[in-house]
Amino acid sequence: MRQIIDLTVNGRPHELAIDIRESLADLLRNQLGLTSVKKGCEVGECGSCTVLLDGTAVNSCIYLALWAKGKNVLTVEGLSGPSGELNPVQQAFIEEAAVQCGFCTPGLILTGVELAGSGKVFSREELRREISGHLCRCTGYENILNALEKALRQPELKSE
Repeated sequence: MRQIIDLTVNGRPHELAIDIRESLADLLRNQLGLTSVKKGCEVGECGSCTVLLDGTAVNSCIYLALWAKGKNVLTVEGLSGPSGELNPVQQAFIEEAAVQCGFCTPGLILTGVELAGSGKVFSREELRREISGHLCRCTGYENILNALEKALRQPELKSE
């Protein structure tokens, strides 16, 4: 069964016909071509499909596209500034060498953007807990935590 929904993705409004059983991850990848949304485990355990939904990180592989009706979705493709500059969280990941294969990176970056938007100050242990829903098979997480700490210290992120 198909249904038409409206939603905003990366600041652009869309009206799309969806299968009511379709996941948000499938909608973003297959209909909108947003391949930063990775499908890893497809059961909400690895975090590679993380997107921000009205500012909150969600596992889009287990979130029905139908539930996103009327909501704002942000993927890594929507983080760039008007001149193509990287978001400070993305820049920190580069500067701290927090990327290896890159499969988990978009989800971790979006979680970082959510954390920055909270305005809270996080200890390293709290950051470790906050990213515990993300699996990375390449790193020991130390550079990822370094990047998040660096990004969250930046004052311009507090207002996003």
